[in-house]
Amino acid sequence: MKTNLLSWPGRTERGFALMLVMVFTGISLFVLGGALSWTAQNSHLTSRNNDIFTTAFAAEAATEKVLATIAKDFQDDGEARVYANLSDYKDLRPKKREEPFWEDFTFTAPGESTEDATGDTGRIYVERRTSWGLTELTSVYAGLRANASSYRVIANARMKRDHGTPARAGVLQDFQIASIPVFQFAIFYGLNMEISCGQPFNVTGRVHSNKKLYVCPDNTLTFQTHVTAVGDITFGRAPGDGRAAPRGTVTYMGDHDAKVGALTLPIGTNNTPGAVRAIVEIPPPGESAASPMGRQRYYNKADMIIVVSNTTVTASSGNFNGFGTAIPARQLAGLINTNSAFWDARESKWVRPLTIDVGRLKDWSATNTSLRPAMGNRDVRLVYVADHRTVNTNTDLVAVRLTNGAALPATGLTVATERPLYVQGHYNAPVADRGTSNTLASLPASLVSDAITVLSEAWTDPTSALAVGSRLAAHTTVNAAFLSGIVETPTYSIYSGGAENFPRFLETWGSTRTFTYNGSMVVVFPSKYAIGRWGLTSVYSPPKRNWAFDLNFMNSVKLPPGTPELRTIVRGTWSLIPPGETIPAS
Repeated sequence: MKTNLLSWPGRTERGFALMLVMVFTGISLFVLGGALSWTAQNSHLTSRNNDIFTTAFAAEAATEKVLATIAKDFQDDGEARVYANLSDYKDLRPKKREEPFWEDFTFTAPGESTEDATGDTGRIYVERRTSWGLTELTSVYAGLRANASSYRVIANARMKRDHGTPARAGVLQDFQIASIPVFQFAIFYGLNMEISCGQPFNVTGRVHSNKKLYVCPDNTLTFQTHVTAVGDITFGRAPGDGRAAPRGTVTYMGDHDAKVGALTLPIGTNNTPGAVRAIVEIPPPGESAASPMGRQRYYNKADMIIVVSNTTVTASSGNFNGFGTAIPARQLAGLINTNSAFWDARESKWVRPLTIDVGRLKDWSATNTSLRPAMGNRDVRLVYVADHRTVNTNTDLVAVRLTNGAALPATGLTVATERPLYVQGHYNAPVADRGTSNTLASLPASLVSDAITVLSEAWTDPTSALAVGSRLAAHTTVNAAFLSGIVETPTYSIYSGGAENFPRFLETWGSTRTFTYNGSMVVVFPSKYAIGRWGLTSVYSPPKRNWAFDLNFMNSVKLPPGTPELRTIVRGTWSLIPPGETIPAS
């Protein structure tokens, strides 16, 4: 019997097991190798994606640097300077000396082929796409008409670190630089804005706050179009307003956008309320009328300057001819007087007004032989009152009052003063249109002052110190933009009165007497002289309000004389684009 040396019990089973171990080991090694390869590839892709995103951020930063410089140049000197500096903006790439991070990147503009050894032309693509002129705005300010031009900025960035093909990215930004007439807003605040209407309140035009907007109605509040704020838009009371939670509702019929860019006056400095107030003040000695601030002052825009002292009232032409035309005193007789006084229950003071009879001013403006020829035979458009009278400020208040103003000079009228202003009776209101929102026959008009108080058609000085129930108002219509101050909520830790009480009242109106107002309400500083707080008893009972934004102000030729314009950057398209392109990616 032969023995088979290749055969033993269990050999087949053990060989099969070994084979399985080897097979599974091979598979495991293959899977592990694949996993390691996938991990390495994924790590590379992740690193590559990170590089691309970082490079895109670098390209965006380059465009933002250009935008910031354009914004400053526009604010300081207008669109002409921006256009003149186009070639300079193209050199505004981020630089290593600003931040070491930028050493890792090079920048080129689309279409440029002349590069240094590193492939870096160091330039940004900047072009003006439309010329300066009146146009519709875009983005959050769609619907407004302003002087504007549109620009495009593109930056291509390349990362110097090499993970194979260098990471590249392009960023495109389209934007407008715009100068917006402030009276195109139904309500514009440079301060925190509050609205806490006790009656239904329908806001028919644009609303903007350069700070926060506190929407706290105690009745129905409706915004018919866009609402914007640089800060938050909050449903609730402002800090310092200790009243109970709002009981009303708010309806936005258009967009309402918070955290938008500020709309600022080009005054050559910051836009703090104190700085902005200077536009209604008399310029200090030595300030040039051609300086940024000088160009914005109503005093320097005026056709006619009225100067009041304790003993005299004089008038002359304005800065347009170096204040060189004196207006004879005899021509002022009947137009102006300083011989009246009335009680302001909110201020608890006697008001000593310089009263201007606007109807007589209208007639004089059309026929006078002093100022009219100096202005090229046209009517007065802007009057500034500088009142230097000294009074006991504990008991008396110096102010300007307008009476008999139902009809204005032929081309409209702005009256400006740094003092409080009182408008008495119908103003810029043709008889047929009183009590309505029809302003087709009204003229461009604005009232600019420290504070604005409306005295009704029934107001009389002798009854001003009587109890509020004896000061009965009558239906009154005022068609004019208001630019003035308020007493803010934090001043006394009492509600300011809100936008619904921006124009002040001193009479009993009640639900049967209507104050009709068509215009624009602008608040850009706190009041300095008329600082009595809102909410005191025995001052007034509110009118029935019939208020509307004056659509005339959307037409540039119907804006009030001397209307300030706000400058801003209106952002449009932001797009990642293939490097070297000049159009957005599809």
